[in-house]
Amino acid sequence: MTVTDRSHELINTAAQAAADKLAHDIVAYDVSDVLSITDAFLLASAPNDRQVKAIVDAIEERLSKELDAKPVRREGDREARWVLLDYVDIVVHVQHSEERVFYALERLWKDCPELDLPEEAKATRGKAEEHAKLRAAEEEAELDGDWR
Repeated sequence: MTVTDRSHELINTAAQAAADKLAHDIVAYDVSDVLSITDAFLLASAPNDRQVKAIVDAIEERLSKELDAKPVRREGDREARWVLLDYVDIVVHVQHSEERVFYALERLWKDCPELDLPEEAKATRGKAEEHAKLRAAEEEAELDGDWR
């Protein structure tokens, strides 16, 4: 099996919406050969719960407006640590950065082909690591009393 044109359209639109809301490390996998329930997974993360919610809302709004697609299932809303949007053809995972590292979904799907994404989405790769280093430096400076 391969990813359908509709799935590509959904993935690219969702990835662009996530990138527009400054999501980190956006990546998509073609899981059609290993899962019969969906064609593709989109993964994205954010450093805080509020941003996770904003990314999820932006994805839902864009897919609804532009492609008339609504999720058949939405999970994880309350905590906003890991929100899953199931569009049948694709499944979107938006995770808090800590959950992304802990659950490491990329490791599970590393044997699946990666899907090409819009340039803005590709440019988000490595952003979580950059953000973590910046936060660590800020915390260290705060502890040292150098923070202004």
